[in-house]
Amino acid sequence: MSHLIDVKDVYKIYNPGENEVHALDGVSLTIDRGEFVAIIGQSGSGKSTLMNMLGLLDICTSGSYLLDGIDVSTMSDDELSEIRNKEIGFIFQGFNLIPSLTAQANVELPLVYRGVKKDKRNELSKAALARVGLENRMHHLPNQMSGGQQQRVAIARAVAAKPPVILADEPTGNLDSRSGKEVMRILHELHEEGRTVILITHDNGIAAEAQRVIRIQDGKIVEDYKNE
Repeated sequence: MSHLIDVKDVYKIYNPGENEVHALDGVSLTIDRGEFVAIIGQSGSGKSTLMNMLGLLDICTSGSYLLDGIDVSTMSDDELSEIRNKEIGFIFQGFNLIPSLTAQANVELPLVYRGVKKDKRNELSKAALARVGLENRMHHLPNQMSGGQQQRVAIARAVAAKPPVILADEPTGNLDSRSGKEVMRILHELHEEGRTVILITHDNGIAAEAQRVIRIQDGKIVEDYKNE
């Protein structure tokens, strides 16, 4: 069976020429369906660049990236956007909620882009908010909720369409420890349901909760091991 993610000899070079920066420097890795992987590195290590590439938010300078057997490294922005919408649910450190929309409307937004009909959007968004314990806050605006609640809205938005891959970028970074534990509990649940979870972090404690840890430094993978 082919790997879900297959990255081969990938480079991402900014400012090619005299002052070029190798954000990714010959990275190769595979991730299988159903894995829970943490990609860990300090600021400037290349982990965010790798996340952007895995999430189809950016493309590599050279090398190949196969997602579910499809070479995405040569696709147009529109093609990437379509695959991204269907395959990947994003959770960001900064929540990225739209301030003027209620929790439910924020969760429904990606479903609108996917062309999901209104009744189905209503059903999926309610179910997603219920699974993160916010069924009573559906009509609240982001500024009427705590940071932990906003992050749970962001998780509901990421999972409402049931994408097979969850990409979480420092999802506990702006939260207190109690809210952070709640977010990790939800990610573990999603993984147990069969989702592939890729977690980007600089925190060894958070990485220790994943099945597998990929450590990146200076644009290269320096460690790749399974947590016992």
